[in-house]
Amino acid sequence: MTDPQRPDRLQLSSSLNISRVLTGLWQVADIEKYGDVIDPATGADWLDAYAKRGFDTFDMADHYGSAELIAGQLIARGGASRPLAFTKWCPAPGPMTADILRAGVEDRLTRLGVDCVDLLQFHWWSFEHPAWLDALHELAQLRDEGLIAEIGVTNFDAAHVQVALSDGVPLLTNQVSFSLVDRRAATALSSLCGRTNLRLLAYGTLCGGFLSERWLDQPEPRDITDWSKMKYKRFIDVTGGWSAFQGILSAADVIAQKHGVSIPNVATRWVLDHPAVAGVIVGARLGERVHADDNLRLFSFALDAEDQARLAEAFDHTTEVPGDCGDEYRQPPFLTASGDLTHHLQTMPMLHTATITPHREGGRQVLSGSKWEDIAGYARAQRVGDRILISGTTATAGADRIVAREDAGAQTTFIIDKILAALAALGGTANDVIRTRIYIVHEADVEAVSKAHGRIFGQIKPANTLVVVAGLIGGYRVEIEAEAVLPG
Repeated sequence: MTDPQRPDRLQLSSSLNISRVLTGLWQVADIEKYGDVIDPATGADWLDAYAKRGFDTFDMADHYGSAELIAGQLIARGGASRPLAFTKWCPAPGPMTADILRAGVEDRLTRLGVDCVDLLQFHWWSFEHPAWLDALHELAQLRDEGLIAEIGVTNFDAAHVQVALSDGVPLLTNQVSFSLVDRRAATALSSLCGRTNLRLLAYGTLCGGFLSERWLDQPEPRDITDWSKMKYKRFIDVTGGWSAFQGILSAADVIAQKHGVSIPNVATRWVLDHPAVAGVIVGARLGERVHADDNLRLFSFALDAEDQARLAEAFDHTTEVPGDCGDEYRQPPFLTASGDLTHHLQTMPMLHTATITPHREGGRQVLSGSKWEDIAGYARAQRVGDRILISGTTATAGADRIVAREDAGAQTTFIIDKILAALAALGGTANDVIRTRIYIVHEADVEAVSKAHGRIFGQIKPANTLVVVAGLIGGYRVEIEAEAVLPG
């Protein structure tokens, strides 16, 4: 029976019994942004106030100021029940060697003062650089060594989570934005969770504070200086604007009054009720009021069919956030505080560097380093004038490892990322692709391969040919080649 004085709990894995409301520590970085660092012992006292009320699962990251040090101070105090520290590691893109991965994890261990990280959540900016999959396999090795209890990712879309799972990575969680406004996680990701053991940790459930009584029937804000609100206002804008958002707020208000709770309670409960969601992350402003009483109200009521129908009707007057989870960080529209991450993405190291084609004036080519390029005499890609041709590409990681050996859809995702990386080195993008040719071994794979192709090219619609062949060398299920023409 649920204890009304304690939050609900979930046995997330054999080693992790979590509070279903996680306490998020991202605001530590905001508090410390002008150089005033929180005293770890004082910060630990503040965390302890949450832990004593049952909110003993804390979410942090390497870039959340001194959050890891504060959590480590609390853990060091001991006690009958050790609080859980879930942290994120956001490395700079580039090669992910065993030494780099070990150093990143050991830094988390040192800052937390523990022998094993409860949940290490990995973030990656651009999937065109395949080192993300190398990193996850290295983390799995460190998990086997006992340095990590469980592995998660942050802001991964369903397609790339599928690649990781199909390639044997023991992912437990994916931390993503999920709210009454941003409902992307309820589609492909939730479907994937239904087929696997993956579970979601949801943040942004209050849409930066906009999902509250404070904004009900209020005029649209114009001058926003709070970075969190700047970010989530972009979600509101892209889903129909302030008027449509007021429809969601009004529906949530009716439901809140019916149950004697707040709009934030309704908004968070709606996310928490999704079967794919293991827990919701509610931010804590350390040193200010502990919001335990309000958070406990989440477990004092349940949304019934009438409530769900009322919210669904409000959703009908909005549009969906485009793309899948995490796309806001990787492609337009960039739904972040700055509103444009193009400059950031352009500074990332490319997988390939184009070289001059020796026998053709003005030509450029991409070589991947595969031994077969010299044996067979070919390049990964060639640019002639404004035309780019990409050789047949397979889901190969490293020298010869087949990625997601039994999953043609996942192989297609990995292959297209490789094609986009070759295009980028020669000045092209997915929008420039005018033809693709796909070769598959099993006719049963047509739908999975087509959906993975459509995820990238659904709006671009290049000419396409898909054929079933007797076999592909090396035991691959899919091979794809592409052609692009640059504008102008």
